[in-house]
Amino acid sequence: MGFTIGRETRSGSRRRGRMSDCTTVAEYTGLWGWAVVPGARASATGSAVRECSCGDTSCPAPGAHPLDFAPEVPAGATLDDVTKTWSDFPGASVLLPVGRTFDVIEVAEAAGRRALVRLERMGLPVGPVAATPDGRAHFFVAPGAASELPRLLYRMGWDDADLDLRGLGPGDHIVAPPSDLAGLGPVRWLRPPSLDTAQSPPQARLLLGTLAYVAHRSPAA
Repeated sequence: MGFTIGRETRSGSRRRGRMSDCTTVAEYTGLWGWAVVPGARASATGSAVRECSCGDTSCPAPGAHPLDFAPEVPAGATLDDVTKTWSDFPGASVLLPVGRTFDVIEVAEAAGRRALVRLERMGLPVGPVAATPDGRAHFFVAPGAASELPRLLYRMGWDDADLDLRGLGPGDHIVAPPSDLAGLGPVRWLRPPSLDTAQSPPQARLLLGTLAYVAHRSPAA
């Protein structure tokens, strides 16, 4: 079984690209202890319509979902393990399952950048933070945050506010750096993972007050 996106004209470039992908995935599985799933990719047509590599012309999330037929690469997988799996899916994007080692709080990127500065100035613990090319920021927090988000916002007095803020949990996936998101460009780290934060991201309650405050004051809200 194979999976190819676009045309590869130089075998050397193709091999280098595959090894780079495998090294990235092995870093996520082996160093950070996260599972990884091969994901679809998207490309923009001449009419700016994004076509998904899954082949579904009505795909609701072009280039931003797992491939149904691709196996998950488990946490702890070595580079050899990753290479065996990823060689069947050249060009696949790197997706991280949410709801296991971490949940995600998503806000607008502009608000997320301001919140990150405030959090670091206050000396509060901050886990990995990623930025997407469509203007979103993903704050990694301890598992369970997505289901607890309404209760936490209520306790903090933000339940009635119109906030551009949501939680991602079990069943969700996020595109990981440096993969392309939906044909829009690469996802990148605003704050990369570390050995301390990859397996022990902060509790959502430690960040949520600042995130809600900044999201509420952001013009994007």
